[in-house]
Amino acid sequence: MPCLFCGIVNGEVSATVVFEDDISIAFLDHRPLFPGHCLLIPKNHFETLSDLPAELVGPFFKNVQLLGRAVELALEAEGSFVAMNNRISQSVPHFHVHIVPRRKKDGLKGFFWPRNKYENENEILKTQTAIQQTIAAIQKRQ
Repeated sequence: MPCLFCGIVNGEVSATVVFEDDISIAFLDHRPLFPGHCLLIPKNHFETLSDLPAELVGPFFKNVQLLGRAVELALEAEGSFVAMNNRISQSVPHFHVHIVPRRKKDGLKGFFWPRNKYENENEILKTQTAIQQTIAAIQKRQ
């Protein structure tokens, strides 16, 4: 079975992209915990964190930092949840990092996290634009 995330990288599967560089691409999760929930993946197929080559660890996690900062600022969140699974609970066997905006009393407790859908296409596009603009502003200041 072809990898869904490799399909996104290759342009065969549509996704709402918020960030892309030479090594990675980030897009909005189609079943977010909260609006702004993104997935960052390496463009090359690696199943788990331990499969990610050492030379990509630094650059990839620099992008995790950038996206985490951008999601918090763009969504006016109080913080964020950054996580990854390796095999267990990994719905797509392609290494990916979840970046989720968080607020105090947002309802996430323990590991029971109900997924939500965006209300409509306009909410998706508004969220995408806010994150993209924030990434550009952060990169301009660096």
